[in-house]
Amino acid sequence: MSPQATDAEVDPRVLSALPNQCCVVSTHAHGASFWAKTGRIDVNLQDGTPRSFFIKAVSGEVGKNMVVGEFESMKAIHAVLPEFVPAPIAHGTYESDPETHFFLCEFRDMIEEMPEPHKFAAQLAALHQNSKSPNGRFGFHTTTYSGNLPQVTDWEDSWEVFFTKGLKQALGLEREAKRARSRVGRLTAGASEGRSLKPCLVHGDLWYANSGIDVDTDRCLIFDACCFYAHNEYEFGQWMPVCNKFGAEYLAAYHSYVQISDPAEDYEGRLDLYKLRFNAHVPALFKDNPSLREQMLGDIRDLVARYGSQAEKIPNSDRSHNL
Repeated sequence: MSPQATDAEVDPRVLSALPNQCCVVSTHAHGASFWAKTGRIDVNLQDGTPRSFFIKAVSGEVGKNMVVGEFESMKAIHAVLPEFVPAPIAHGTYESDPETHFFLCEFRDMIEEMPEPHKFAAQLAALHQNSKSPNGRFGFHTTTYSGNLPQVTDWEDSWEVFFTKGLKQALGLEREAKRARSRVGRLTAGASEGRSLKPCLVHGDLWYANSGIDVDTDRCLIFDACCFYAHNEYEFGQWMPVCNKFGAEYLAAYHSYVQISDPAEDYEGRLDLYKLRFNAHVPALFKDNPSLREQMLGDIRDLVARYGSQAEKIPNSDRSHNL
């Protein structure tokens, strides 16, 4: 985007999604993304009031699906807790370039600092507890993308079935998937022994870089969502890798609002299983980093060692197979 702009320099379809009769003052690059070009559009409303908007542009058919998934995810969160996300405005395809697709939302100026644990946890707990699956099932009404890869979002009655399908897709290796999948039944706190899980709306990729603090309101914000309805504790699988900054104090703060699911003795194992789902996804996103696959296999070996039999352990000699 150029440092200064006129209405003519903003794609007509983007311009039509902005407030009626506003005047574009400037556009410029803003933020960073592995998969998209991101920017800020500053306008004056008809009465002269300044407003700003955030735009993300992605190319190709995958890009088209990505912006739909992000728009529907942000729309779903905004409907439950509007102060927790920038308001989504539109998605579409450039008139000037049919291969470029955009997601548009309000611009919120943010401080790049970690939010206060209890303030953040209270918002996240409210999102999980106040959300309601439209059909009482696990899944989402459209495909959402973690990075530039699609997630399994088909509706399922069982969290165990839904999670297993997503884990299998993320692992991509049938042998490893079968080994890890054998642990899912115990650790996903399914509706066995009279227990029932509420499908909760989860952000889906809630690492620290997808959160911020609003400069004007001091409120916690989240963005770049890839939602579906899940076990609420699934959200914390992304908090387990050491690279994340949502540490133990955030989990403790969250569970001051929402109790740990039964069986509580399997809590740490469940979070490690959910961590595997995220760590299995990352090597597919960054294929040139072999250490990410080693990390994923280490997660599998750890889970099998803790919850499987000796016969199910993955030998070190299997490391290089099909990688």
